[in-house]
Amino acid sequence: MALSSQHLRYMKKLFILFIFLFSIQSVFAQLNFLPKFIRQMYFKKDSSLKPSFVLLPALSSAPETGVEFGGAALLSFYTDTIGHNTRVSSLFGYSTITTKGQAKLSLNANYWTPQNKFHYTGVISYYNYPFNFYGIGNNTRLSALDHVAEKRYKLGITGEKRFGDYFYLGYVAGVIKYFYKYDPNLKSTINSDPEVEDGHGGANVYIGPSFTFDTRNNNTYTTKGMIISSYYNIMHGVYANNSYAGGFFNIEYSQFFLLARKLVLGVDIQEQSLTGSRSPFFLLPQMGSDEMMRGYYQGRYRDRNYIAGQTELRYRVDNRFGIVGFVGTGEVFHSTFSTAQLKPNYGGGVRYFFDVEKGLAIRLDYGVGQKPQGEKRESGFYIALGQSF
Repeated sequence: MALSSQHLRYMKKLFILFIFLFSIQSVFAQLNFLPKFIRQMYFKKDSSLKPSFVLLPALSSAPETGVEFGGAALLSFYTDTIGHNTRVSSLFGYSTITTKGQAKLSLNANYWTPQNKFHYTGVISYYNYPFNFYGIGNNTRLSALDHVAEKRYKLGITGEKRFGDYFYLGYVAGVIKYFYKYDPNLKSTINSDPEVEDGHGGANVYIGPSFTFDTRNNNTYTTKGMIISSYYNIMHGVYANNSYAGGFFNIEYSQFFLLARKLVLGVDIQEQSLTGSRSPFFLLPQMGSDEMMRGYYQGRYRDRNYIAGQTELRYRVDNRFGIVGFVGTGEVFHSTFSTAQLKPNYGGGVRYFFDVEKGLAIRLDYGVGQKPQGEKRESGFYIALGQSF
């Protein structure tokens, strides 16, 4: 399938960026004109088990937000500096604002105890962010587009205990609140489509079990092994939403194959389902993100069930740089899965490993999706921290 001129321009930019990063890395390796803390933060090869800290700029733009800018910080460390089997723990926070007055604030923790006997995660976040809402289903149209302002508050924790070498059992718990603002006097998809439930949002608490089977050799840059993770959120509404009761099920399988010394093949499959008699639109599984089905606007397609799969070929050029290519497919559906409704995605990207020893990287990806009839082909450019899966 031939790429459009727009896609070629994006791929050209990726290639130029890759060459640029490779060039400046060579310069910085030879010259010491940068401040010491900058060299240590981004370009020093550290083979020790000491904590590392890195600051990252955040810059992007979108029609509904204008220019988005801010910053992020990542602290990574080992809880056991004697053995070499304990996985990397991290504390990651970011804050962004936009020229239209929106804001995003989040703090995420990922903690592994020595010898990986326990694993804990936590998140606290606040989003004041608009998004494009297209309706419900696997075939929404651009003509149904609504611009909806969302405010979201979330507090979540997980904890798991290891049993044997590879099994983890634990819990998920938290509270999340959604609030949406729009003009009720205007006839739009969100306030006139009968399939859209709970259009003004709501608050829910949740708790449930989690299960993980993990044989990966590394949790930041995996070259062999597999992981199967699953959880079930038992949810109940609170405050004005106290009549809601339902659940959210998620299962994901990822496996990695070392094809050659620098070449890794990764396979990733995910399924999500909303359970219960009601279907609040903000709880429905959504297609598209910087991790799965790259190239699709997140939430363009949403319904009670979602299944997607992808494979990614990763080539480590050297300690600092890598390139990837990926292809995948997926769909959302109400109750019946159909292979004829699967949507394609494909693309590629580059990786810069700012912490070689811990396998921590910044990634830049360009993903391409389907071309809906009468619309432009769906695509997206992503800048994110860590691997896609």
